[in-house]
Amino acid sequence: MAPVLVLWLAVFLSGTWAVDKGNFKTCDQSSFCKRQRALKPGESPYRALLETMELTNTRLTLQLINDNNKVRLLLELYRLQGNMTRVKINELKPLKPRYEVPDVLIREPPTEPLSLLSQDENGVVLSLGAESQRVILSARPFRLDIMEGRDVVMSLNSRGLLAFEHLRMRKDTSQADPEAEKKEEADPAAQPEAAKEEEKDEDGMWEETFKSHTDSKPNGPSAVSLDFSLPGVEHVYGIPEHADTLRLKTTENGDPYRLYNLDVFQYELYNPMALYGAVPVMLAHNAQRTTGVFWLNAAETWVDISSNTAGKTVFGKMLDYVQGSNETPQTDVRWISESGIIDVFIMLGPTPKDVFSQYASLTGTQAFPPLAAVGYHQCRWNYNDQEDVAAVDAGFDEHDIPYDYIWLDIEHTDGKRYFTWDPHKFATPKEMLQGLSDKKRKMVAIVDPHIKVDSNYKIHNEIRSRSFYIKNKDGGDYEGWCWPGSAGYPDFTRADMRDWWASMFAYNQYEGSMENLDTWNDMNEPSVFNGPEVTMHKDAMHGAWEHRDVHNIYGFYVQMATAEGLIQRSGGVERPFVLTRAFFAGSQRYGAVWTGDNAAEWEHLKISIPMCLSLGLVGISFCGADVGGFFKSPNTELLVRWYQTGAYQPFFRAHAHLDTPRREPWLFGPENTALIREAVRQRYTLLPYWYLQFYHAHRTGEPIMRPLWVEYPEDPATFALEDEFLIGRDLLVHPVTEEGARGVTAYLPGKDQVWFDVHTFQKHNGAQNLYIPVTMSSIPVFQRGGSIIPRKIRVRRSSSCMMQDPYTLYVALNLQRTAEGELYIDDGHTFNYEKEFIHRRLSFANNVLSSVNLAPEAQFSTGSWIERIVILGASKPSKVLLKTDDGQESQVEFDFDASMSVLTLRKPGMNAGADWNVMLQ
Repeated sequence: MAPVLVLWLAVFLSGTWAVDKGNFKTCDQSSFCKRQRALKPGESPYRALLETMELTNTRLTLQLINDNNKVRLLLELYRLQGNMTRVKINELKPLKPRYEVPDVLIREPPTEPLSLLSQDENGVVLSLGAESQRVILSARPFRLDIMEGRDVVMSLNSRGLLAFEHLRMRKDTSQADPEAEKKEEADPAAQPEAAKEEEKDEDGMWEETFKSHTDSKPNGPSAVSLDFSLPGVEHVYGIPEHADTLRLKTTENGDPYRLYNLDVFQYELYNPMALYGAVPVMLAHNAQRTTGVFWLNAAETWVDISSNTAGKTVFGKMLDYVQGSNETPQTDVRWISESGIIDVFIMLGPTPKDVFSQYASLTGTQAFPPLAAVGYHQCRWNYNDQEDVAAVDAGFDEHDIPYDYIWLDIEHTDGKRYFTWDPHKFATPKEMLQGLSDKKRKMVAIVDPHIKVDSNYKIHNEIRSRSFYIKNKDGGDYEGWCWPGSAGYPDFTRADMRDWWASMFAYNQYEGSMENLDTWNDMNEPSVFNGPEVTMHKDAMHGAWEHRDVHNIYGFYVQMATAEGLIQRSGGVERPFVLTRAFFAGSQRYGAVWTGDNAAEWEHLKISIPMCLSLGLVGISFCGADVGGFFKSPNTELLVRWYQTGAYQPFFRAHAHLDTPRREPWLFGPENTALIREAVRQRYTLLPYWYLQFYHAHRTGEPIMRPLWVEYPEDPATFALEDEFLIGRDLLVHPVTEEGARGVTAYLPGKDQVWFDVHTFQKHNGAQNLYIPVTMSSIPVFQRGGSIIPRKIRVRRSSSCMMQDPYTLYVALNLQRTAEGELYIDDGHTFNYEKEFIHRRLSFANNVLSSVNLAPEAQFSTGSWIERIVILGASKPSKVLLKTDDGQESQVEFDFDASMSVLTLRKPGMNAGADWNVMLQ
């Protein structure tokens, strides 16, 4: 087998190959998707048996029956706190339990009372609390409509595409389960009535082959499907990860969007193929309302989208209007999963921020990272040895470019044995880490979840002796090929396995590690080079469950266990930083993600924006793309533009493939070094604002990098924009992503809004498309009028070196000559932020700028002070007075630029954590 592995790796590492689509299934090649997609909209065979309805204070239950085969299902309906509805559908009495996803919800969602408004033989009407909000459950065929007033907000099974493949005995009894047979004979409810239509077995129900791999499918067909209709909606978003547009496309003329975590080599752009992560959450938006659907299922899932306005040109829509067509726009979405149950959360908004809050209440918020992780990260596959690391570190100092983390890829280990160091190239890792620590810098080392099968390797021996490996279908340890060669895969779905894994990060276990070493989990889809679709066989076993049931949460569990290990090693004091490639709903609680193995191409630079915007919409704010592109080599223009874009994305890391030429920022001539330096320095000056945004994301679940429609939900011009974005509410960024660009056109939203160019302080009105001439140094960024943004102008070698440095406040006045902002300060690295921090409201009104404590109960002190205040859109005062919390008054020096209406207050000198007022007179 070894020569085959060598050949495979040669292809994988060549860097000249594009994705081989033949390695990955289409819907037609995935038997359950093909089966389900063959069902066409029409009258549903499912009927609600109203006589079985039970209504308690917390839920409604009733049985559904499929009139074709007489199989019964159990429907559970819950009204949840926070304007959400939960719908669960399972078999009434399955032959064996069906998988229900654990650990993703942060708690069992609290319910609110459901009340019955009316009932007859056709259905029931239930109140959702608010006077005009209700659920109509129709019996024949089964259908759910969520109403507000006279409007349908969302319908379930309105197109009759509910499907639930019940577990059954295989007709040839050679593989029959005698216990299940007994259960069928003894329990009539488990066995469909004799009068049912004979269901014929189709290809792929009981065994399926793709290329050379056979899936034994011992449980037979088990797919579930449900359709959702969204009247009035033309724009839907989410369901990452796909290298596609922000606004999801209709799928009638191609494959559905696929959610199945896969290691896709050199992925293609603008198609619905699966990538490394899967978050089964979709948002729907129009000018009146935002809603969301969270489909809690960890099996392979396909999502079909259709629309009655798809393909209509602007002219066609105008013609409809002129001719008086009253067809309401509608988007229909169908979810199809291979196994498990239907467990869906309907988030009813009605605002975008309500939906973010609702989803965060279910799956948690973005982990609050250490400040250093918000800085710049330098990575490649691979820095060769300790001398190479030291040289790169020194290069940043020599060229006056700040950075916080340097990264080591797989070659730093002893023969791809994770938790080890190459004894020759990294012989004294603590010495290396201490050298970085002395400069207040850190390192990330990779720890992948495939474990080299080697009897001399402690980690492997421990996992095998504890029987922690995933098993193959025959009960032996599952083995596949990955970077070390033959590898085992720990079963991270087991809590005891995760506990053991976490313990391996202890300083006395992970030899050579120190507190400034954090972790990168790659290849955790999981990647299996010789497996079907470069991943694990679906009939591998995690205890009682098949891999098909849990596939999409494997990477979630790897990152969970790793983050817990980093927390434990510090005694619960230090915030961890863990980057993962594979992810699921809830992964935001454990760290950062990136968009995987991109390429040094302009289109890949462009796609990084909608990819990260999509992730932010579903809770994962800490997102970035490999700056410069992982595969291939960027020309200098592309590299510079990528740094300028990456500096304004939440996770800012340069990374490159083993076979690419070195590309540290100073290797492209003094002019390009200066341009890259300036982009990185802009990141560092804005760290106070970035850190505040991470704090808000952690507290509220709102995205950091967000589409414009989140803040301007009634402006249709924003609904499909994906070449510009907001950071928080107050910074609008339109990166230059076109080769040879001499200008960009940015849409500045807000009819009564003004925006200030952060570089020139030029004021522009909102609700316009603004053409901006650009040069190679240009990064078009605008500050919203009405905002106050803190910066630190003195850039040092790392974020930790800037902790006590002074602040400059940029106050951008709106048309009402007011502004608001916040300042947040903590120690930057521990969990003490929960009680020890500074959080202040900054506000400007009636010519007074004030700082007020938002958290008087919190205890924290800072040496930082306010050294400058820049007021944009100001008038010239005759004098400026500072009044501090001790009652002292003093005059403040100022300059006024009449041509730009910019007032600069110099060295007011108050502590950043104090109460004060600055009065313009």
